[in-house]
Amino acid sequence: MNFNLKFAVLCFVLNLMALTTAFAQKQTDKSEKQINNRFAFLDSRGLHAIDLAVGSATLIDSDYSNSELDLSFRLGYKYHITSHLNINLTYNKYNVVIKDLYNEGYMSFDVNLEYLITPFNKFSPYIFVGGGYNASNYYNTTATKAQAGLGIEYMVAYQVGLKLFGEYNYMFTDELDGLIQGSSDDSLLRIGLGLNIYFGGQKKKEAIRKKMKTVINSNLIYP
Repeated sequence: MNFNLKFAVLCFVLNLMALTTAFAQKQTDKSEKQINNRFAFLDSRGLHAIDLAVGSATLIDSDYSNSELDLSFRLGYKYHITSHLNINLTYNKYNVVIKDLYNEGYMSFDVNLEYLITPFNKFSPYIFVGGGYNASNYYNTTATKAQAGLGIEYMVAYQVGLKLFGEYNYMFTDELDGLIQGSSDDSLLRIGLGLNIYFGGQKKKEAIRKKMKTVINSNLIYP
């Protein structure tokens, strides 16, 4: 083997070793970043959350054109599968009001998948989609439904997030306004302001802490 060939082989081996080392370092850095981010999420938010909100609800597609806004309330629970994704259950109470004609109380039991876009920051937009069961106060009228919405959350304090959201609800019934007429089902818009009160995740946080190579106190959302 002549000198030029030996030199070429040596250069190839050295370059391959450098690329392998760089790739391994990149993967290590990526894994460490994911661990640090998960720790920061659990430390500033948490694995679970209580969802409290108040707002307004109104029909946006019904057999009447004079639907009015009325108060709505929400109580729910969230479980974070990952830092970005949670599944949540909510109980919603609201009235459907048609001026001078109709005023009926309703409730809905909803299940949603919710995606936080920037969960490691104080401010995070989010989107959600799901389905539910809608019923009048005494279950005289019931129907299934589908819903989707978006919102923003801002962490105003340790494990307390202030949120603003809008939600579109499509009812698989035309009876929500008390009148069956036309070919389309009724739909409802809910807008709300509320709090996410986070808790839990201590065991997971301690397990993650053991994996961390460096102290990340300076990188946390909250000191």
